[in-house]
Formats: sequence, C-alpha cells, structure tokens
Amino acid sequence: MFFKRKTELPEEPSQNSQDPVTPLTKLRTQIEEAELPQQIFETVSRELDKLDKTDPSVAEYAVGFNYIELAIALPWNESSLSKIDMDRAQAVLEARHCGLSQVKQRILEFLAAKTLCSKAQKNILVVDDEEIARSNMEYMLSKDGYSCRSAANGIEALRVLAEEEIDLVITDLKMDRMDGLQLLQQINRLAPEIPVIMVTGFATVSSAVEALKKGAAHYLGKPVNLEELRKTVKEVLKKKLFVEMGKGPILCFTGPPGTGKTSVGRAIAEALGRQFVRISLAGLRDEAELRGHRRTYVGALPGRIITELKRVGVNNPVFMLDEIDKIGQDFRGDPASVLLEVLDPEQNVRFTDHYLDMPFDLSRVMFIATANDISKLPGPLLDRMERIEFAGYTEKEKQQIAKQFILPRQLRAAGLPRAMLNFTPEAISRVISDYTRESGLRNLERELADICRKIALLCLKSDTQGQPMDIDADTVGRLLGPRKFHREAADGQAHVGIATGLVWAESGGEIISVETASMRGSGKLMLTGSLGEVLQESAHAVLSYIRSRTKEYRILDTFFQDTDIHIHFPSGAISKDGPSAGITIFAALLSLLTKRPARRDVALSGEMTLSGRILPIGGIREKILAAKRAGVQCVLLPLANKEEIQALEPDVTENLELILVANADEVVDRVLEARAYILTQ
Repeated sequence: MFFKRKTELPEEPSQNSQDPVTPLTKLRTQIEEAELPQQIFETVSRELDKLDKTDPSVAEYAVGFNYIELAIALPWNESSLSKIDMDRAQAVLEARHCGLSQVKQRILEFLAAKTLCSKAQKNILVVDDEEIARSNMEYMLSKDGYSCRSAANGIEALRVLAEEEIDLVITDLKMDRMDGLQLLQQINRLAPEIPVIMVTGFATVSSAVEALKKGAAHYLGKPVNLEELRKTVKEVLKKKLFVEMGKGPILCFTGPPGTGKTSVGRAIAEALGRQFVRISLAGLRDEAELRGHRRTYVGALPGRIITELKRVGVNNPVFMLDEIDKIGQDFRGDPASVLLEVLDPEQNVRFTDHYLDMPFDLSRVMFIATANDISKLPGPLLDRMERIEFAGYTEKEKQQIAKQFILPRQLRAAGLPRAMLNFTPEAISRVISDYTRESGLRNLERELADICRKIALLCLKSDTQGQPMDIDADTVGRLLGPRKFHREAADGQAHVGIATGLVWAESGGEIISVETASMRGSGKLMLTGSLGEVLQESAHAVLSYIRSRTKEYRILDTFFQDTDIHIHFPSGAISKDGPSAGITIFAALLSLLTKRPARRDVALSGEMTLSGRILPIGGIREKILAAKRAGVQCVLLPLANKEEIQALEPDVTENLELILVANADEVVDRVLEARAYILTQ
C-alpha cells in the first residue's frame, strides 16, 4: 500500500470529448492506475514530461515511449500468493518423479522451513508516548493473535529491538527524547528488514512523504482507526512474508544429463503455487543478454531477467537458470559476473538492469541453477549456491520410470492405445542394458519411442490396429536391431597389462581401460590418451612406488635401464583428468611387469600416494552404477569412503561385491590372477 503521491504528472492540453485519445493520454492514465513505488513513479513522471515536449517524429520519442511502457508493465508489487501444503508438495514430487529420494527429502526440508516461517507468531512493537493509545493498539493486535511489546519512546524501543526478535514496529511520530523519524533511521541502519508503520496526530502531506521516503512501510493519522490499523498490519506483514518466502539458499542442481533437474524445478514451482520461468544459459557470451543494453544504443533491449519477469507478471516466480556451467566468456564481457549479483541475496535486492536503469528487487525470486559439471563454475559463484546432487538411476528405477511415465507418454505420441502394447520386464531390461548406457533417461526414452513408432507402422501396414500385442526381449531385438553396447567387463578375458578403472564425467560414471606396454628403450615413461596434469602425475608416482619396491614384487632392478613403458588411456579424442585413477594405473603396470593377468570383471577407483596409501574419491554412486552397467562383479574402493558407501541404497550395491582397501598391497592379489612370478629378462 502506498500513500497518495504529491508528485503530479504533467498536464495534458485540454481536449474536447470528441477528440481522439492520444498515446500519451493512455500512457498517463496507465501511470496513474499503476501502483508504482514512489521512486519509480517520479522517474517515470520525468520521462513522460520529457516525452511530452519531444516531437513524435524523432527517434528519442519511440525510445522514451517504450521505456515508460516497460516500467509500467513490470511487477513492482505483484506477487503470487504461496500456499505451502506439505502433503500436496510431497504428493506432487512423488507423482512427477520416481527415485531421487535424497533430492526430494532436501526439497521437502526446504519447504518445511518456509512453512514454519509463515506460521510462526509475529512479534509487534508499539511505540507511543500516550499510554492509552499503546494499550488500545496492543489489545486489538493481541486479539488477532500477535505477540505485542510496547515502549514509551524511541530509546526504549531500541532497547527492546536489541533484546528480542521483532517483526513489525508501529511508532508515533512526535515523542520525547527520540521521535519517530529518528527511530525509523536507526531501524533502517540496524535492522532494515523490519517494516515500520508511522502513526501521528500531526498528519500532513509533507510529513507523510518524508516518512515514506525514509523507508516507512505505511503512514496513518490519529485518532487511529483500529480497523484500518488491523488491515494495514496484515498487509505489511503479508508483504514481509512474501520477501522471507523468496529468500533462502540458492539451490544448484548438479548431475548427469537426463536425471530430472529441470522437471524437479517445475515440480517445486507447482508445489509452491508459483509461476515457473526457465532460461538456458548454454553458450551465453554477452553479459548484456542478462543485464540489458544502455538505452543510448540503437536497438537496445532489457535483459532476459527483467523481460521474463515482465512476461509472467509477478515478482516472486521460481526462476531456473539452466546449464549454468556452459556460460561462455569473450570480449563482450563475463556473464558469470552478472550472476554474482543476481544470486546473492545481499545484492539482488537492488538489481539494476542497464536498460531499465532503476533498481528492481529480486529478493522474492526463488532462483534454481542447474549444472552438469560444477568444476567449470567460478569459485565465488559456486560459493553463493547450495548444491543438490542428482545421481544416476539404477536399473530397477529405470524400469519403474519407463513403465509409469515414459511408455504411456510415447504410446500417446505414437497414437497407440495404452492397453494395446504390453512390455514385459525382460523387454524393458533388454532396452536398458543393450541399447542404452547412461545415468539419465534420455536415450531410454528415444529407444522406447523408436519401438512405439515401429509398432505404429506395422499396425498401419497389417491393418491390426487395436489388437493387443506383447513386447518381449526377442521382439525388442528384432525391432531395434543389433545391440549397441556390450558388457565388455563381463565378457572380456583377463589380459596382462590391462586393468579396468572407474571414472566420473559430465554424463555420469563410466568405465575405462588402462593399457600398458613395454619395449626396448632407455627407461622412458610415455603417457597418451589426452591426459591432464593430475593423471600424468599419478602415473609418475605409481611408477616410482613400484620401482622402490622391486624386490617385494620380484622385478629385476635393471629392468628400467633399457626398457620404455607406455601407458595409454583409450578414446584419445576425449580429455581425461582427475585424482581417482592411481590404483588402476598401479594394477595395470604391476600386471605388465609381473606377467600376471588382471581380471577384467574387477574395477578399481582411488588415488594412490607415493607411499602406497589410497585416498578417498568422489562420485562413488555414479561409479558403482557404471560398474553394474558394464557387468563388473567386484569393485575396489578406498576405505576412507566407507561411510558414504554404507549410506547407499541396497538397490545400488545389489549383486556387486564391494571391497574397501587402504593401501596398494591389498589391491595386488584381488586384481591379479594367481600365477607364479616370472622375472623380467
């Protein structure tokens, strides 16, 4: 609610009732009807005054006209009412997504905190030097369920504010020792989030304007109309609640593609009853895309943030910044630096778009970012967000999702009745294991959509539309052709010098083979496969560890004098780096040097120090799922990750042997086959 403004719009020349309504007349009416904040109203009024004196034929006229239209259309005070029903929120999340239990739990915790915040009893401080006035207001507000405290002047009020949590201050303007305006200034300095309602018997337009300019939320005259006061208190606290509901941690959904990050964001907006906005930042290079262009440029436009807020018409939507890790950077600026202001609750209260050139409050917006690889984000930007990791789906979860969500959607898209096709569990499992290899669901949906389209074509050709059909594993093979992926770890034979490792990439967990070979030379170590510095250092450390223990492993000391060693990571076109391949390189090298074949159905992941200690790693869940997809029977992981492994769901570790190791010696006999040592000649 805003006090009637003293500023008046420029007068339009008098017109007869038969004269046509000009664009400026419409604009003037819109400005009067829009409840703009005082500062915005004054700025727009000045622009309209200049526009009134400008020839419509010049370019500046259109620029000024469009600017005023934008300022009027923005939702300065329009907010959607958020009604948080925890049962409904949980039902929405369960209905939209299968699995993701940890993600759902974190989101429900977030909403629970907001619910308790909205239901908490509000504390009101009444400041007035008249005891009767204080008592009347306290009695009336207490009946409405508020907890009230009182003070006779500003000094006492500051003492109460220092000792207790206060949500709203109602203060008289004229008081001894410290008047209302001085108290307002102190509150704005010490606790600017506390709204203040001014009450006085000396109500004048000038005093009201001064109080509102200094930050008062509302202004009432004496004698106080208690019903009007009740209504005002309710509106001010409601507005404050909107701000508090919008504030909170900036959530960053991280995980492989196709794991449901965007759809969970939509579900949050639905659970909160808010509008949902999504903009993709992939490939964004010009910071003006977010912050807008100066109006002095030809063809200037506001940034995408202000544009989307204008489109949805509310100032508290759920705003998703998708693919935040794929922002570009060049001579046109760094868009990530704009996000430092947008995603900081302390700064986005006065976000300034270059085109609008007026501060807009983004504190009520609930921002959610998504990223596949957070290592690409700048440190200061990552520090402003709270990470929620979206892990890959297990095979059982994929089967449930395919049955409940994907197949009904694809059958409908192909024009097939839902009761017409019956996919057996073996058929879905065949698609998952032989035609897809991913953490998410996108390829699974593509393959199932391909099956549905092929069935639709067969129905049209054979005129069997509407007849029930059973889709089993053999039918899947005939429709999709030869399988695209093989379980190489399960089917492969043990080889000397080749070990199976587990790595984490943007697309989730993957398995990788480390291959080694030896040849006559001068003791050089060659590393290939587009390796980063960390991987190269790991290989050098492993070789030094083996050379320091040649007697224990029964390797000739002279072997390294006239032999070169080559370590290769396949898929050389893909860059590789990270601190989790140490024990895989160790197993492959020791297999080569001792001629003991390494088991292909045993996968390893862990970093090894120069003394043989195995350090903890990340991405445990994704790596275990990758091992299961490849048919691995046994996985060796660092002992330091024991608690994280114990917290995994039984579905993740089912039918898989997990062995925790603390040093390199524990790896040897578990990976290398038991054969007699052969001294290298």
